[in-house]
Amino acid sequence: MNEARRSAAALEVRGLDVYYGHSHALQGVDLTLESGVFSVVGRNGMGKTTLCKAIMGLVTVSGGSIRVRGEDVTRRPPAQIARLGVGYVPQGRRLWRSLSVDEHLRLAGGMRPGAWTVERIYDTFPRLAERKDHGGGQLSGGEQQMLAISRALLTNPHLLIMDEPTEGLAPVIVAQVEEMLLRLGEDEDMSVLVIEQNIGVATAISRNVAIMVNGRINRIIDSARLAADRDLQQRLLGVGLHAELEPDLDVAEAGAEAKPAPAPRRDGPIRIYVSNPTIPTRWSQPVPIARIEAAARTLSTQVARLDETARRKREPVAAQTAGPPVVLVVGTLDTKGVELRYIRDIIAESGLRTRLVDVSTSGRHSSCDVSAQEIALNHGRGGPAVFGSDRGAAVTAMADAFASWLRRQGNVAGVISAGGSGAASLVAPGMRALPVGVPKLIISSVASGDVGPYVGPADITMMYSVTDVQGLNSISRAVLANGANALAGMVRARLEGREAKERAVGAGLPSVGITMFGVTTPAVQKIAADLRDDFECLVFHATGVGGRSMEKLVESGQLAGAIDLTTTEVCDLLMGGVFPATEDRFGAIIRTRIPYVGSVGALDMVNFGAPETIPERYRGRKFHVHNPQVTLMRTTVEENERMGRWIGERLNQMDGPVRFFLPEGGVSALDARGQPFWDPDADAALFRTLERTVRQTGNRQLIRTPKNINDPDFAAAIVSAFRTLFGRTATRRRQAR
Repeated sequence: MNEARRSAAALEVRGLDVYYGHSHALQGVDLTLESGVFSVVGRNGMGKTTLCKAIMGLVTVSGGSIRVRGEDVTRRPPAQIARLGVGYVPQGRRLWRSLSVDEHLRLAGGMRPGAWTVERIYDTFPRLAERKDHGGGQLSGGEQQMLAISRALLTNPHLLIMDEPTEGLAPVIVAQVEEMLLRLGEDEDMSVLVIEQNIGVATAISRNVAIMVNGRINRIIDSARLAADRDLQQRLLGVGLHAELEPDLDVAEAGAEAKPAPAPRRDGPIRIYVSNPTIPTRWSQPVPIARIEAAARTLSTQVARLDETARRKREPVAAQTAGPPVVLVVGTLDTKGVELRYIRDIIAESGLRTRLVDVSTSGRHSSCDVSAQEIALNHGRGGPAVFGSDRGAAVTAMADAFASWLRRQGNVAGVISAGGSGAASLVAPGMRALPVGVPKLIISSVASGDVGPYVGPADITMMYSVTDVQGLNSISRAVLANGANALAGMVRARLEGREAKERAVGAGLPSVGITMFGVTTPAVQKIAADLRDDFECLVFHATGVGGRSMEKLVESGQLAGAIDLTTTEVCDLLMGGVFPATEDRFGAIIRTRIPYVGSVGALDMVNFGAPETIPERYRGRKFHVHNPQVTLMRTTVEENERMGRWIGERLNQMDGPVRFFLPEGGVSALDARGQPFWDPDADAALFRTLERTVRQTGNRQLIRTPKNINDPDFAAAIVSAFRTLFGRTATRRRQAR
């Protein structure tokens, strides 16, 4: 019985009717939430709040049924429904003014055991920890919403119902709630039903969106389609629409399989419109179109949407523009104002639009287009987290705030900065968040050293400043002018070629990422040759940053699939080599669900530098000197078992189409019969552990082949599997119907 409940839908509403006197508020509502996050939107008075109250037992249900994880909760008392694992964040928050934050939380905690504790709430919402002794009536609107959400989370619900969670909040706080909902959606033990009027939030957090009209679910629509189609938004949710809408074309007929609507091509800005920018009353007049236009916001394409239990593919920010393209000149204006304005003026003289952005942490005000105070508001804890006495913490916080702000700008044509190591640390994380192709340039005194920590997997250009960026002189003027003109040239060339590029991309081939190492080169060459007529093959050298670069393109929606043949970076991550992956290796594949064909390429070796750099604990192991600067160490049975578990656990998180190949004839050119790293026992331990760890399904399969990874037949099997998966990407089960 318990197993059946776990496999049942998180929420199933069938034929639900609710009356207020003679008014038929809910009229045969049907809704199913399998898992994850699901949004319901509609104008005021359409029955959204009544739906929440009916599920919670706060209004009398006249007909129909409500099931939570398979258990019928129709007409049960609210307290009993809450004890069964249903949490509720009501519209208007409904806090006790006389109780402190801590008293609210202690009162709610302990109803049901689970992962959410008061301590975890304070870790998740540091602002509440700072205000723990303040009364509910002393909190700001955003803080009240955090507390209302926290109060519900402390009941450790299986199903969380949130009624207008962003109502009346500032845009910065709305963004924080948005991100929190995305994180909650990744919790496999919790599903979330969100009632919203803000279409931007509703479409950002949910794969599908239900539209409520006159007490009914009029349709369930793909969130990408709704977000991109202004006319559809106005038709479904605009002011003055009171008649019946057109028949539901997006919901399949009874007994038929529901097919997701294809996402439209997005060639322009996405504007999100709210039909009531201010809270209406019974005496309110229809809101003028001009006010709706003024209150609209541009949807950030860097806010991921959930695709079932994983995030959907993100689109490049560069594809979305809000107004004319703009070049951002970013830096610490309290110390580098003269230099940054010099750069700004040169770029402006080239005819490009510019914005001067201050990321100073001193708290002093400067003349600019975007102040440091405005940037700081984008940090999760606001200005106090940024303008503190600890300079290191302030720089880190401002870097986070700038990256968050930059993700929400839809018309960035390029970014340039100048300064020392502090300035580079402030702007580089934000630059790395932009898609590949958007020009990014840092002029810095640290650019002649190791720039890896600043550049990472992004296409950031770093220019050495020669003299310190401190005042204008004959040298600094020349270097800064070269940097400004270089960025202006990149931006102008990109803008002037955009139309032709978009035509070429529209008629071009889908891109696929392939990972390669020297010892898997023959396989990659054969795969790329076999695919080149149908795909643009982008090959990434698996040296730590190569895998990150491929996954960055996956995350930004620039790759249609991945052939992750060479996963050797996992060796260096787990064993301390010099080309390590990060802990988020495979994360972009998990979140985007693109077609994925992987293998265990070069998992037979850990990379070190010259022989004298090898850690003492590895003395006596089997080594191969690749060149004077690179020494390879053969992995053992125990290390292969460890890697098998690590990779297998991440494969289990992939909900997209997955085929993972195990070459029994060796995982690299050195791991072939008669070669230095030939070790069938170590390879068998890797394969055996993967097979024990991975939960294989029709969509996720391990495939053994008796060939070496560089054998032409192995490459042919990879190509065949990828072509099959790529043809199946349109077939996806719907999360909610």
